[in-house]
Parts: sequence; C-alpha cells; structure tokens
Amino acid sequence: MLDSTATTRTEEVLASLNAALEAGDVAAVTALFATDSYWRDLVAVTWNLKTVEGPDGVADMLTQQLSHTRPGNFRIQDGEVPAEDGGVITAWITFETRAGRGWGLMRLKDDRIWTLLTAMQELKGFEENRGTRRPMGAEHGADKHRATWKERREAEEAALGHETQPYTVIVGGGQGGIALGARLRQLGVPTIVLDKHDRPGDQWRSRYKSLCLHDPIWYDHLPYLKFPDNWPVFTPKDKIGDWLEMYTKVMEINYWTRSEVERASFDAASGTWTVEVNRDGERITLNPTQLVLATGMSGKANMPEFPGMDSFKGTIQHSSEHEGPDAWTGKKVVVVGSNNSAHDICAALWEAEADVTMVQRSSTHIVRSDSLMEIGLGALYSEEAVANGITTEKADMIFASLPYRIMHEFQIPLYDQMRERDAAFYEGLEKAGFDLDWGDDGSGLFMKYLRRGSGYYIDVGASQLIIDGEVKLAKGQVDHFEENAVVLSDGTRLEADLVVLATGYGSMNGWAADLISQEVADTVGKVWGLGSDTTKDPGPWEGEQRNMWKPTQQPNLWFHGGNLHQSRHYSLYLALQLKARMEGLETPVYGLQEVHHLS
Repeated sequence: MLDSTATTRTEEVLASLNAALEAGDVAAVTALFATDSYWRDLVAVTWNLKTVEGPDGVADMLTQQLSHTRPGNFRIQDGEVPAEDGGVITAWITFETRAGRGWGLMRLKDDRIWTLLTAMQELKGFEENRGTRRPMGAEHGADKHRATWKERREAEEAALGHETQPYTVIVGGGQGGIALGARLRQLGVPTIVLDKHDRPGDQWRSRYKSLCLHDPIWYDHLPYLKFPDNWPVFTPKDKIGDWLEMYTKVMEINYWTRSEVERASFDAASGTWTVEVNRDGERITLNPTQLVLATGMSGKANMPEFPGMDSFKGTIQHSSEHEGPDAWTGKKVVVVGSNNSAHDICAALWEAEADVTMVQRSSTHIVRSDSLMEIGLGALYSEEAVANGITTEKADMIFASLPYRIMHEFQIPLYDQMRERDAAFYEGLEKAGFDLDWGDDGSGLFMKYLRRGSGYYIDVGASQLIIDGEVKLAKGQVDHFEENAVVLSDGTRLEADLVVLATGYGSMNGWAADLISQEVADTVGKVWGLGSDTTKDPGPWEGEQRNMWKPTQQPNLWFHGGNLHQSRHYSLYLALQLKARMEGLETPVYGLQEVHHLS
C-alpha cells in the first residue's frame, strides 16, 4: 500500500478492477475478491437479480456475461468519500455497462472486495425524462387546433387497450402495481394496471378499520413522490388509500378499476399474452407482450376447512374479509392466529368491547414498534438518518448491499439489543402463556419476512392486552366446530358468535395457477423465500427472493410485490428489464432460477 487512506486504497482496487474488466481477464478480476466474498447484481451484469458467492462464483458469472454486458468505468461516486470502520472500507461507486449506467456499494477487507453491489439505474439512450430532461409541459406560442394536455391524456386512455395494445399488463393495483406502473410510465412503456376494486387504494380501505402501517413512514415512500414531511409516522389504512388514489392520478398511470382478469394464456409463437378482462361488465381482450402478477407477496387467502363448519350458527370470516369490530360489541369472538392481522383485529375488537380470545397455533416473533424504529431501522430510515444524509435511495442501497447469505449476522445483534431492552415486556408475554420465537437463528423480523413472509407481529399495543388478560389466550390447533363454539385438539371449547381465521395466504404461485394454468405455475415453481432451509423456507439455496422482480422459467411472466419498501426499490429493476425488452436490447440472463416445485 502506497497510502493508508481509505480513498487511495479504494481507488487502487477500482483501477485494478477496471483494467481487468477492460482486458477481459476474468482471473485478474476474481483475484481482487476475498475468499469469503459476494457480488450482488441487480440487472446490470446479469440481466437478473443474482448474488454470486466467492471468487468461483464471480468467475462463472463473468465468463458467461462479460462479453455481453461489458461492465467497467468503476469510480468512487462524485461527492462521496470512502470510510473505514473496523477494518472494513465502505465506498459508494458508479459504473457503466454496454446498455446502461448504475451505482452501488463496495466493501473492502484487507484491500480485497468483500461485498459488491451493482445496481442498474438507467438505460443508455432511454433515460427517464426527469431533472434536466423533464418535459416542458406547455408549448408556448400559437398553434392552430393543438390538443391540450387533458385532451391528449383522454385520447390515450380511450385508445389504450382498444385501438392500441399495451406492451405490459400488470394484474393487481396495490402498492406494487402502482409503483411499477409509475416506473413504466416514466420509461415510456405502454402499460395498463388492472384492479378489481372501485378505486385505487380500495384494497387498503376495504380491510379492517384499525389497520395501519406497522413500519415507519421513512421506510414507505413510493417512487418519485415522497410523503410530505408532516405525514404521520404510522399511516392509517384509509389515508394510505387516499394517497395511492392521488398518486395514480398525479403519475398518470393507466389504471383500470373494476377490472378482473378471468384468464390469461401465452402464445409462444407470437410471444404475446391473451388476457381476458371483465371491466365492469364489459369483456375486453388485451394482448400484451409482458404480464406482471403484482398481487402482493402472498397469494389467495388460506381458508382452512374444519369439521362442523357448516353447522356453526355464527359467522366465519377470513381476516381479509373482516371489516372491523363495530357489529360485534358484546359478542364472543375467537381469532385463530397470532401474527400481525390477528393482533390488530383482537385489539380493535377489545376496543369495541367484544369478548375476544386469540388462538395461538405456533410460536410468534414479537418486536415492539418503537424498538424496531430505534434499533432496527433508525440508522437507515428515520428523521435522524435523513439529517445525516441518508436519503431513502441510499438507505435502500445500503440494505440491498447486504448479501442474504450473511444478512442474519447483521440482524442478530440488533434483535439481541431489542430482547434486552424489552426484557420485562417479553417476560410479561411469557407469563401470559404466549409462545415467543426469534427465528431459527435469532435473526428476528426481517429474516422471517424474507424467508417465509409470516410468523411475526410488530407490536402497536395488542401485546399489552394479552399480558393484562384483556384479550384471552388459548393455544393449540382447531379440531372442529360445534353449533356455537370452536373446539381445539386438546378439547378446549371456545364459545363464539364470530370466528376470524387469521390463517394467512398461499403462495403467489397460486395466482398463476388460477389465472393461467397449473402447468405454468409448475413451470415457474416456488415464489418468495430464499431457500434458507429454515422453517417454511426449504432449500435449495437461491440467494435471492425466488421468482420476484426477475425473469422466470415462463417467458414474459413476472412477479412483483412485497411491502412498500420493496415495491418502491425493486420496481425500478423490473421496469428496466421490461423497457430493455421493449426496445429490443440484448438481455442475456445469467442464473435463471431453477424450478423448485411447491411442497
């Protein structure tokens, strides 16, 4: 080392990397990576979302992709200074490929690359019209018979799907479909978002009335348009619904309400889909090239069947059907389940003076919302983070730069801190008989979510009701129903006027089976999960969210969803992949996911 500064050492590594890439010397590139290293690429090099591990993984990726995508011109990002902490140098970088430009984050250990994130941000020649490229809007001067903006929008809306066909159809108009629709709009990809509800945002408005976001607002911005500075930290569902409705209009998304897909089929010869839509009673056939299922990270409601349900004289609802507690004051209610929805519903019913019992079927991870904000998210998503120069975009990249293989190692200490800080709280839950867990390896909420998407509750008040005995707790599996009761497998009998089955949702793969065919669903395989071989996330190891935001084994079929954070961040990479295909760019995919059937 000629210089001990982090900047000089980073520049030396980047110079060597650029020289090796320019020369096509894969061996020289891999020599720059530590034995225990990870290169996570978001579209830039792989035209995929892919993490390769170790020098051998880097060598395999570059052997297949280097001549096609030509990554290079790696530099320290303008205005950024690499920093060293604990023997690790962290540097913000920019780079180019044959097709586009990107940025990322690199970490060095002993002057070798430990983690590298490369994320495509724009396609050369197809940049978004934003910033200095923004449209003029009004064309000053005189021009006979010219159309106004309103007239042009009305003409576009009337023609798309009738006189002209969209390149992309997005099924699902929640935050995922809306975020992707906004991205594609800015990229000039003709797109229709289909939603069965009456208005954008109704999928939030139609849920139980106490529903609110359990994660803080800094984590939940949509692309291009952030929430105002006075927006509440935890947003009520109807307020989110109003925001989504406004957003679709402001971002000029072609959003079809009261539109339900009845079936879809793919013609391999033409490379297009036939999508049959019931639009408020009118049958319309769309023929897009690309079909995106943006139905969330979950599939259809999991509605279990138990003996005696037909003879039950009360009401049985899935949690997705539960509108709220108002009709159940003074009534006996059993809520089967112990995750987020179950807790929220129990708390709202208690507030309405219902007699509420929660049935816990398996252990649940609980984390208090204030602890999650301060310890789990505060460094990246908070007012303090913003003041320290951590923009939402930077926070997303920092989070994305942690390879899934080792992410749990970063999470475990955080959740150990939460467990220590809130020891009395957890002791109270255990005394009440509530079964707690912290994930198979103690890594807590985020890893549980990434691995299987369930098994947790971000506490916003319901836990104290359980501790105090205000919400009664029963444990076990439902065995059968009687005329006025639910009976558990140990014989416990719970009288009920209403039973809410907060029993979760199936895989997104199920939507493909219903809308397209079981054959296509089987071709795609599992959706969501990492293949971590932990509870509900069987292997083999994939290293990325299975089939999410990237090419699948079914040509021209994509899956998009997740929470607001994921909808915002990953919609960019999916949009760039779709835009590149529309423009006929070469998009050789490295590491297309193998098929792992549902089990």
